[in-house]
Amino acid sequence: MSNHGTDPHLATPTGKPRARSLGLSFQGTPGPYNAVTDVPGIEVGYVTLIDGQGTRTGVTAVHPRGKANPGDPVAAGFHNQNGNGEMTGISWIQESGTFSGPVAITNTHAVGTAHAGIIAWMNEHHPDLTDVWLLPVAAETWDGYLNEINGHHVTEDTVVQAIEQASGGPIDEGSVGGGTGMNCYQFKGGSGTSSRTVGYAGTAYTVGVFVQANFGRRDELVITGVPLGAELADDNPMADFRAAPPGSGSVIALVATDAPLLPNQCAAMTRRVTSGLARTGTAGSHFSGDLFLAFSTANPGAFSTHELTAYTGEAPDATDTRATPDSRAYDHLRFIPWGQMDPFYTAVVQATEEAVINALVANADMTGRSGNRTPALPRDRVAEIVRRRASTGA
Repeated sequence: MSNHGTDPHLATPTGKPRARSLGLSFQGTPGPYNAVTDVPGIEVGYVTLIDGQGTRTGVTAVHPRGKANPGDPVAAGFHNQNGNGEMTGISWIQESGTFSGPVAITNTHAVGTAHAGIIAWMNEHHPDLTDVWLLPVAAETWDGYLNEINGHHVTEDTVVQAIEQASGGPIDEGSVGGGTGMNCYQFKGGSGTSSRTVGYAGTAYTVGVFVQANFGRRDELVITGVPLGAELADDNPMADFRAAPPGSGSVIALVATDAPLLPNQCAAMTRRVTSGLARTGTAGSHFSGDLFLAFSTANPGAFSTHELTAYTGEAPDATDTRATPDSRAYDHLRFIPWGQMDPFYTAVVQATEEAVINALVANADMTGRSGNRTPALPRDRVAEIVRRRASTGA
């Protein structure tokens, strides 16, 4: 447990240490919680399922605009770094540049259940929004090393519970929610988050990143620029696991901001996640599903759903008031100029790097399915190595 009190930059709400508690230094200025929930309105919820030897899984839910306002679409963009994974709803995001409703992240064989659970929650609480259709965003990474992935542990009720428990403020990290059974660089991985503030035109904006980290080989690991794979090569039970090649697993990244962005600018933000992950050492395995989604909570109400019969597209009729151009007939977007996007790209890179390291640091050893064990990152050794390299330059 951490001795850092209530400082959210050093410890999670449950007392787990975060990366900065080891004396690690990261570039950029984080928000008050150093979490995706620094973006106003964003809520995150977890259900963690640990039972017996074979259940090590769960669900993470993220509300872009909070539980009370899921029907107002957000501008969104997607990037597929490597497609050995799944994120639903992407066809519609690529078509419309938007999505609405909560996002759920879980294990590979529960992604369909997560999709159904989102619809179940929306039907219960916002039936007006699902009366015609809903295309939820549900994503996954593989936890089959520690979790009996075919055990149907995640149910629609699990998903609904995660959605309902979501809140703002500081959030937990490590082996929680969908990240419960995940591994990263063959250490215990899972859920991690970080944020950065960006000033533009007299306004302070926030860029927050949330990762479900389940990727990387031990020899690749780099922390704050220090290669650690060789020095931390011992105690690696996953090296003998033959069901999947080293580096398999996947990573889901959600990038959120309150800066006003176009959908294509959101897509550009997702492409910078790759640079943030690379700072932690990964080259991106063929067997890793690396899927990234970015959204902007700015421009509320801009992506409205107009009455389908209001405007026919026919030649104007002077007696038909529906054909008169007015503000109801058009949507309007305010956005950061493309030439001013670089600080926001930098924020994504910095927050992604720290989110991954937070997922590693806020963790403990875990044993699961068939007695498979994953060790936690040896925090004291990491801190000592990084200090030594910084003082000696070697």
